[in-house]
Amino acid sequence: MIDADRIGRSFRVRGRAVHAVRDLSFHVGAGEFVGCLGPNGAGKSTTIKMLTGILAPTSGRVTVAGLDPSRRRTAVAREIGVVFGQRTTLWWDLPLRDSFQLVRLLYKVDRVRFRERLDEMTDRLGLGDFLGTPVRQLSLGQRMRGDITAALLHDPSVLVLDEPTIGLDIVSKSEVRAFLRELNTERGTTVLLTTHDLGDIERLCRRVMLIDHGRLAFDGTVEELRATVPGEASIEDVVAHLYLRSPAPRTPPPRPGEDPPIATA
Repeated sequence: MIDADRIGRSFRVRGRAVHAVRDLSFHVGAGEFVGCLGPNGAGKSTTIKMLTGILAPTSGRVTVAGLDPSRRRTAVAREIGVVFGQRTTLWWDLPLRDSFQLVRLLYKVDRVRFRERLDEMTDRLGLGDFLGTPVRQLSLGQRMRGDITAALLHDPSVLVLDEPTIGLDIVSKSEVRAFLRELNTERGTTVLLTTHDLGDIERLCRRVMLIDHGRLAFDGTVEELRATVPGEASIEDVVAHLYLRSPAPRTPPPRPGEDPPIATA
């Protein structure tokens, strides 16, 4: 469902080329639930942007559902749903219900199918009490459930999640995790999850990839990840060990008042 073949992405920072992702290869099969870990600046978000067509690789090749995301953005958009935990795709001043109607129009979803899908999501995610509430008045947990619903109304085959449980309380986090687990097991939706929350990884993912310095540092099961460190180390200790083991320097952040990195041509 997702194929990345030696993809790379460079940016121009302070007059020099910086490689956010380099020589990264992986495959995600249909129906897999894969977690992606990595420290800040490791290249996770850049990788997600290449998978969704926001950025084009400067080297290598990537396909999603057999399509090149940067060349076939409209077609790929119909195959994927995307949720960014730190930003919303909903319309801030509109009631949640109206935001969903706009999503239906954008994706040209049949009215009957839309109604069935929304009813299903409302039941599973408990949206009924706040469908008429403007998005700006929703709690973080309610907004996240709304964003997940918006990403799934067109019934995509792939769901890409970037920090979907960030900032959620224990109850909201548990509800989101339970729904994602059902979505994967019952509907067979392929899920790629990037997160810093190792609880998400342990409770949801059968496979985990670790990206550091733009490269794939590990790809295997959670059990195999634990086995990389002898003894009874926690998964937090195992991941920290793998981060520290890589000697390459991280990309320096922009100086205060400096523009963010600009993509190279």
